[in-house]
Amino acid sequence: MSQTPQPEAVPFSSSRIGRTMAIAALVLMAFSGLSVMFAADSAPQVTLSVAKAGPREVEVLTQRSVVRDYKFAWANLNLALQSNSTAPLNGLLVGPSAAWLNDSVTSQRRNGITSRYSNQVHKLDAVFYAPEGDVIELHDTAEYDLEVFDGNKTIHTEHAVVHYIVLMTPAADRWVVRQLQSVPHF
Repeated sequence: MSQTPQPEAVPFSSSRIGRTMAIAALVLMAFSGLSVMFAADSAPQVTLSVAKAGPREVEVLTQRSVVRDYKFAWANLNLALQSNSTAPLNGLLVGPSAAWLNDSVTSQRRNGITSRYSNQVHKLDAVFYAPEGDVIELHDTAEYDLEVFDGNKTIHTEHAVVHYIVLMTPAADRWVVRQLQSVPHF
């Protein structure tokens, strides 16, 4: 009986396809690592202290939701000002804060500029939480780098520490920023 010759087994890593796939995997890992680094750099950092809140205690779930939604609001506000479009907002800013942002985007478009907030750090202090749980007042000490662009050219850069009085109210599935007012100090 004659045996049919079997093809010689070629290790996957030494084959041309294996090397190509390994290189592609390394490139993909490098780019995904870069995107994570850039995303982490651009994502606002938000902390919340509820030590001064009253007259109602701020529940743990409410604390998490307020931090999450405030962080998303600032990230989306930044995207709106970078793109000169309010489309990224997803209803996170409402009422006077949404009107302010619409006016800012319109003004930027008219003047041919864009702006970007980076390295955002927001330290929130809850100072009032309504007995009904329908409004929370926060004091935000925000620190960020602000850049203003004319096309691709930077025309203004500053590191800012700004104090905001913030009113947030619950919506169907999130907390929304109703008022975002800068003040000289608390």
